[in-house]
Formats: sequence, structure tokens, C-alpha cells
Amino acid sequence: MPSDIALIIFELCTIVISSAVLGTLFLYARQPIILAYIAAGIVIGPDGFGWVKNAENISQIGHLGVILLLFLLGLNLQPRKLLTLFKESALVTLGTSGFFFGCTFVFALTIQLALMDALVAAAALMFSSTVIGLKLIPTTTLHHQRMGEVMTSILLVQDILAITVILLLNMNSDQTLIAAFVLLITKAVALCVLAFAGVKYVILPLFRKFDVIQEYSFITTLAWCLLWAEIGHQVDLSYESGAFIAGLSIAVSKVSQAIAQHLKPLREFFLILFFFAIGAKMQLLTGHVYTLYGIGFGAILIVLKRWGFKQALGFANEKSTMRNELSARLSQASEFSLLLAYSAINNGLLSSSGMMFIQSTTLSTFVISTYWVVKHYPTPISLANKLRQD
Repeated sequence: MPSDIALIIFELCTIVISSAVLGTLFLYARQPIILAYIAAGIVIGPDGFGWVKNAENISQIGHLGVILLLFLLGLNLQPRKLLTLFKESALVTLGTSGFFFGCTFVFALTIQLALMDALVAAAALMFSSTVIGLKLIPTTTLHHQRMGEVMTSILLVQDILAITVILLLNMNSDQTLIAAFVLLITKAVALCVLAFAGVKYVILPLFRKFDVIQEYSFITTLAWCLLWAEIGHQVDLSYESGAFIAGLSIAVSKVSQAIAQHLKPLREFFLILFFFAIGAKMQLLTGHVYTLYGIGFGAILIVLKRWGFKQALGFANEKSTMRNELSARLSQASEFSLLLAYSAINNGLLSSSGMMFIQSTTLSTFVISTYWVVKHYPTPISLANKLRQD
């Protein structure tokens, strides 16, 4: 067996085994199991025992979990409802994003980050995590209650903003902001039209003909998801956007719920790798001053986001109980924070100090926010019977 294949198998085995062992210990200690996956990355990753040498490879594989997560989200949304949700959440999302941008920018300048670093950090840290938000909310709440609808719409608008910012970081110098945004919308509309046409004239007829064979439905649905994820990436809309459009296109069919149930275990496996990679990339032992600043600001940012979302949802006339819970669920930074930072540093727009700050802030908010939500609100992974809801 070639050495590189043997290494991949060894690393995957090590990741799953260590995640299971630490998961057991965390559950005995009554701690969220997601934190066990992150801890496994810290312990056996490059800065730990070094059993997994390259966290980037695992991160790329784990990214499939995020793609499947967005695909499943699209499967459970009706297109008409989505348009209504966008209208309702646009002002809340834009207002809070602007507030978080300003707070982060001021803090970054206070700790003497360079101006460009401060701008990139502010842009990166104004978003909330789609992965953690959707992972920790019960499915029944997400798809059948007002809070789930509002969370979905806010996260989707944020994802569109994040993708837009990443495109702006990578656009040619002769492109204008308006031209880049118009091009983004045009691509998204074109993909939606093609995806919906493909489902109507290709996918649904095939499902009707071979619906008795579950394996065929599974592999065809997975192929549809990955096809549009790749198309989305090729036209600079991101894998996640393509997967979401693919899911949304199938949501009009009656088989969407059955498909979602079949893909759920596959999503969970890849999300384990995703959270492991987050832990493996943490460099908490370096002692870098901006790593320490980032950890401290992570705690501050959670408080700011809770307050900001609570106030914005109050202006939107949402119920008090929902405002409290939803603001807590949206109080962390986003996986797009890391993607935006990587894009900026590749384009020479971000220094290593700025990267350290963004990375440590993002990861610390992941840990603190996950712990808080699991301990106080209903989630599928809670150890308390009254809080555990699937």
C-alpha cells in the first residue's frame, strides 16, 4: 500500500478513535461532545502529539460536512418561504453586521493591529457560524418554529455577505464594487434556474421511475448535491452556495424529507472531521500576544453579539423569550471568518499577527458559545433530558 494512502487511513482511524475516547470522557464529565472533537484536534494535531501531521487535509475532507449541512438546510426550505424570510431578516442582519464590524475594528486598532489587518478582522468577525448554529438547534425548532425560520434567514443573509466579501478580496483591480455584486447575483440566479430545471426534467422523473430502489435515490441525491457544490465553486459562489441551491431545488418534491433523513449520518461523520480540524489548527501554545488578544476578545465578542442581536430582534418585534435564546445561538464568529482570513492572507492583505488574532478569536467563540448553548438551551446533543431535543 502506498505510504500516502496508509497515512490517510492511519490519520482517519486515529481521529475517529480519539474522538470516541474523548467523547466518552466529555460525556461522563457532562460536557458538550462537539468540544471533544475540538479537543481531539488539539491533543493529536500538529501542535499536540503530532499524530495528525497536516490539519489542512483533514479540514478539506471535513468541509464536506459543511456542504451537506447546507444541502440539508435547502431541502427543508420552500423557495417562497425563503424569499419572505429574506425580506424580514435583511435589516436585522445588515444592522448587526455593521455594529459588530465597528466594534471589532475599534478593538483591533486599540491593540495596534495595522489598518488593513483591522479592516479584514472586522469584516471576518461580523458573521455568525452556520455550522454551529444549525448543529445545535433541534430539527423540529429549525424547520417548524418561528425561531428556526428567523435563524435560517439571518444565517443565509450573512453567508451571502461573507461570500461577497471574499469575492471582493479576490476581484481584479479593474472591477468595481457594484459590478462585482451584480455579477454575484447574476450567477446565483442562473444557478437557481438551471438547478430547478434539472430537478423538474431530470431528477424527479428518475426518482419516479426508480423510487423502489433506495440506494439509487441516495446516490443520485448525493451526486446532485456535489455536482452543484462543484459548479458553485467553479463560478466563484462557494461550495456551500451551490449545495444550498441544490437542496432548495429538490425541496419542492415530496421526497425531500426522506432524502434528508438518509443523508444525516453522512453529514455527522464529516462534521466530526470539521470540528477536529478546528482544534488541530488552534495554536494556543505558541504564546503569541495576538493569540492571547484573540482569546480575550472572543469572550468580549460573544457578549457584544448577544446584546446586538437581542436589541435588533427587539426592534423587529420578536418575542422576548425568542430574542434571548436566538441571540445566544448566534453569538459566535463564523467558519467564514477563517475562510475570509485565509483568502486575505493569500492576497497579501493580512499579516501573520492579524491571522493569529482572527483565528484565536473565532475558535474561542466556538468553544465558549457551544458550551453555553448546550448547557442552557435545547439541543440534539444535550445530556439533560429536558434539554435534549432532536
